[in-house]
Amino acid sequence: MTKNDELLALYEGLRVTDVCDGLDAIGLIDTGTMDWQIRPLWRDTETLKHRIYGFAHTVRFVPTSRIVPRPMELDDYKEWKRRWYQKVAPGPKEPIEPGDIIIIDAAEVADVGFIGSNNAQGWINAGARGVVTNGGCRDTDELIRQQVPVYSRRIARGIRPGRLEWDAENVPIACGGVRVYPGDVIVADGDGVIVVPRGHAEVVARIARDIANDDRHSRLAKFQEAGLEEDFTVRPL
Repeated sequence: MTKNDELLALYEGLRVTDVCDGLDAIGLIDTGTMDWQIRPLWRDTETLKHRIYGFAHTVRFVPTSRIVPRPMELDDYKEWKRRWYQKVAPGPKEPIEPGDIIIIDAAEVADVGFIGSNNAQGWINAGARGVVTNGGCRDTDELIRQQVPVYSRRIARGIRPGRLEWDAENVPIACGGVRVYPGDVIVADGDGVIVVPRGHAEVVARIARDIANDDRHSRLAKFQEAGLEEDFTVRPL
């Protein structure tokens, strides 16, 4: 098991709230919690498959100032769009490592559905655990059906061509009011997204696990008092 594997194992089962408490405990208060509007596209209430944790793979896009030729014949439009995706605004250029979470600064451009059912599934196939953006996602029916974990500020319809350009990758970015460095630990669930600076990730995880187990022990007692069936959310981590 690598050091990365060992670190991620400490985050298995932790909620955003547990990690938030862990950051509070070391004095990093409200520095890692992304804006509440960045939320999960879908939730799995049975197995909590929408929950993700992993390492930040950052990508930054900027608004374009290029003039878009109009009108175009359909074949010309398809070629223009293809070239824009390939040359001007591709997805992640650098290899995606298993355990990565793609974190996209989409420049807050309102109607760009950067995360779609096609490209997001490709990132998952390459090893990513999910995608987080301060922009939008589209093809949402398919994303939900495919169960691709997506956390975004909004649902959008537009495409990158004519709107956004690739700027940088695996550099510090801003997303949801939080500075995200490549390799930071990301935890996301129904309560939103939180970022743990890599240098503090181990101690925060250990504190968060202690806090989470206290909570699980307390809730288990209440389950028993209420005659509820025990489930995995009250078992010790």
